[in-house]
Amino acid sequence: MRHRTCAIALLAVAGLFAHGCKNKEKPALPNPTTTSTRPSASPVSVVNVTLGKAIGGDKRVTSPTDSFAPGDTVYASVDTQGAAPTAALAAKWTYQDGQMVNEETQSIAPTGPATTEFHVSKPDGLPAGSYKVEILLDGVSVRTVTFKVT
Repeated sequence: MRHRTCAIALLAVAGLFAHGCKNKEKPALPNPTTTSTRPSASPVSVVNVTLGKAIGGDKRVTSPTDSFAPGDTVYASVDTQGAAPTAALAAKWTYQDGQMVNEETQSIAPTGPATTEFHVSKPDGLPAGSYKVEILLDGVSVRTVTFKVT
């Protein structure tokens, strides 16, 4: 009798286990059209991006603006915090419908708050229109800033 009770209990547990496995829903896949900024898994994080026409010796923009003339150099000061032996910080500059203007990656090794400078210009001037600079940290988009050239 004891063996029969154990066998019945075992079958009941196995049935519950099989039933639980069948009813698990598959996790939802991320929407491939989402363009939101995602946080980086890096111990370094981007805390601010400032655009302007000039930078100081500390690599910080001296007068922030989002409006530029065709002959201006557009500077982006990227402020980070955290520490890492190495991290890749990149800037992708695009025009209007996503046409690539420039892309640059810098290897950084911050030991606390730091500022990295990126810039873009063209000898014959940037065409008038809407632009954006996308900042990536270790290949992950973390900030996007828009600006205009008029």
